[in-house]
Amino acid sequence: MNKAKMFRELLNTQGHFFLMEAHDGLSAKIVEEAGFQAVWASGLSITASLGVRDNNEISYTQLLDVLEYMNDATDLPILVDGDTGYGNFNNACRLLQKLEQLGIAAVCIEDKKFPKTNSFLETKLDALADPQEFAGKIRAMKEAQRTKDFTVVARLESLIVGAGVEDAVRRAQMYLDAGADAILVHSKRSTSKDIDDFLSAFDRQVPVFIVPTKYYTVPVSHLTRDKRVRGIIWANQNVRACVTAMQAICQRIYDDGCITNAEGMIAPVSELFRLQKNEEYLEMEKKYLPMYPNVSAVILAAGGPGALDFSKPKALLKVNGKRILDHQLSVLASAGVSDITVVRGYKSEEIQTDDIKVIDNDKWKDTNAVYSLALAAPKMKQPYLMLYGDVFFKRYLLRSILDYSEEQSDADFILVCVKEDYIKSGYALKLNKKLDVFGEDTDLTVTEVCAEKEPDASGDIVYFSGLMMIKNYDAAAALLRELDLESVHMANFIVRALEDGLTLGVIVSSQEAVVDINSLNDLMKAGEIG
Repeated sequence: MNKAKMFRELLNTQGHFFLMEAHDGLSAKIVEEAGFQAVWASGLSITASLGVRDNNEISYTQLLDVLEYMNDATDLPILVDGDTGYGNFNNACRLLQKLEQLGIAAVCIEDKKFPKTNSFLETKLDALADPQEFAGKIRAMKEAQRTKDFTVVARLESLIVGAGVEDAVRRAQMYLDAGADAILVHSKRSTSKDIDDFLSAFDRQVPVFIVPTKYYTVPVSHLTRDKRVRGIIWANQNVRACVTAMQAICQRIYDDGCITNAEGMIAPVSELFRLQKNEEYLEMEKKYLPMYPNVSAVILAAGGPGALDFSKPKALLKVNGKRILDHQLSVLASAGVSDITVVRGYKSEEIQTDDIKVIDNDKWKDTNAVYSLALAAPKMKQPYLMLYGDVFFKRYLLRSILDYSEEQSDADFILVCVKEDYIKSGYALKLNKKLDVFGEDTDLTVTEVCAEKEPDASGDIVYFSGLMMIKNYDAAAALLRELDLESVHMANFIVRALEDGLTLGVIVSSQEAVVDINSLNDLMKAGEIG
């Protein structure tokens, strides 16, 4: 069912419904999740969110830009605050046609002169449009309409400017005769007297919308005693709530000089991702992006908790409610890497995941990652990714390393590195040249492993992140057989690879994209990058 028809059904069914204000795609989605049946695209709220006055200071094309995002973000029908139609009958018709093209359900236009002033600021009787001219605008819009169920609501401003109930009734009759599908009667009094008097004097059986912004203390049961009151619009509460919240959080952060106390007052980044439908994108990524079925993966997850006081493997710690291991598995699956082996050690029985192979490192207390790698290497019969089990990384890095692997066929191993030794335990690697400040290097290789890990002014030192593609898997297995595996580190493996003449390609990542989980601070940081 299209949204225009959905809105018509709301109008035609018995009983009232609530429309909640939204001013962008995010707020429209929140309105839907709260349970409302329709959205009010408020002119005041949209202009306020753009930092301008509600005095026709944005064009209708700028309004359409916002509405497109709102309509895409929600499955609810949207009633648009169309102000005066942005000009005469011709402008109003153009607006209506563009709204139809976007799939918008309905528009409300008010009988004031263009440019308008916000109703709560208006005091002039001569602000009202000529009723015959406005009726002509309604007639033109309905004749220009192509979507059968699109709704045009005529908004009465007589009570706002003090023209009285009689004027409001006369105008309502004219606008309905011109083809309006419903009316909206507005008042800025703190009681519903104006609305009650209008409904008593008005005898047409048509849907009526009201906006209790000022008379919010009046019970809804009173407002809906008249069954013609079909739509109740909460017109600007979301944007006002945003202002209060942003003022409070900005002041808190400014006063504190940090975000420590503010973090508990705001939504987690993961909630933004959820509202943005990030999971939907990940499913589409699996469906449409290139797959890599000829690549395997080995996750080295044998180590103990280290400095973290948790009685579980680090790979099972949760970031944004999801275990690091599960994050890694989902990222690998999104690229079509399904042949996955996990090397377990500490509390190995707790690492149980469907569709993966496991290898147990019984010497996990006395060995390092290279020993775990050596257990898996003989079983690898195609190029494979090696991931440290406590490394949390953004998924684009996986795609970068896989794409690089295809494009740079002469590299035996490909290492993801960062410029800063932020984990305090990464291996310092000297490159074949100074890094391009714009990150355009595609031919970087490792020339040596450096003992000195202080920042190097030459700009050719990077640090291994724990993510590597082993393309020459036969050479890797042979090399590992020659090492004293119970005493060496991954750095020794890299040194030996260089000594054997193997080529180690490098992808340089930002430190925000890779986090090695060694502390609570690391966990917090990983929660931010998702």
